[in-house]
Amino acid sequence: MVVQVVLVHGIRTSATMWRAQVGYLEARGNPVTAVDLPGHGSRMSETFTLDGAMKTIDETVTDASARGPVLLVGHSMGGLLCLEYVGAEHPPPVAGLIAASCTAIPRGVGLAAYRLLARGFDSLPDRGMWLTNRMLDRILPDETRDDFGAGGYALDAQDTALRSLSVLDLLAAVGRVEVPLWFVNGQYDQLRVNEKLFVGLAPHSELVVVPRTTHHVTVMRPQVFNAVLHLAITTLEQT
Repeated sequence: MVVQVVLVHGIRTSATMWRAQVGYLEARGNPVTAVDLPGHGSRMSETFTLDGAMKTIDETVTDASARGPVLLVGHSMGGLLCLEYVGAEHPPPVAGLIAASCTAIPRGVGLAAYRLLARGFDSLPDRGMWLTNRMLDRILPDETRDDFGAGGYALDAQDTALRSLSVLDLLAAVGRVEVPLWFVNGQYDQLRVNEKLFVGLAPHSELVVVPRTTHHVTVMRPQVFNAVLHLAITTLEQT
C-alpha cells in the first residue's frame, strides 16, 4: 500500500510552511495532508488548545490510515505534539514518525525564557514582525521564503501554545514510541539541547543533523529534508 503522509507545522506558522514537501510528495506519488492547528493558518480565529491540536492530528491520521500506512511528520511544536501523540499508552495507527527541531523538554527555565522573549517581540512596533521578516529574508532560500509565512503568523496563539506544551510528559512518550523514528535537527538549532536523551530513550530512532542549518530546517534546506522523507517512506515500504 502507498504510504500516506501527514504534516504538522510549528508554532506561529501554518500548513503553508510545508509547500516544498507537499510538492515533492505529490510528485513522488504519496498522498499528503498538511494540517492547520487551532489558532493557526486557516484556523486563526479559533483558540489554541492542546486537546484541539491533538484532536486535529488524530482525525487526520485516522482518516489517512484507512488508505495506507501513515508517516507522521512534525516540526518544532508540531514535532513535540506528534511525539506525545505517537507515544500514547494506546498507540495510534502511525507506521513511522519524523520529529524535526523538537529535541528539547518544554519546561522550566528554558520555556520561561522563550515565553519572555516572545513577549518582548510582541511589545515591539508591529509586534516585531519587521525583525522577524528581516531574519527570515536572510536565512531562507527564495523557493520557500514566501511559503513560510503565507498562512499568516499566529501571534495571538503563541503564548497559550507555549504554556500548553509544559504539561506534556515527553520523556515517557518518547520511550513508548515503537515505530521507526527519525529526529531531524539543524546544526545550529537551539532546541538540540536534549537530543542525546531523546535518541537514547526511543528504541527505534535515528538522528539526522543537517549542517549549516538553524531551527528552520524544513524550509532552510528543503531538498535535504525531502531526502529524509524519501528515506522514511522507503523504510516503511520495505517493512
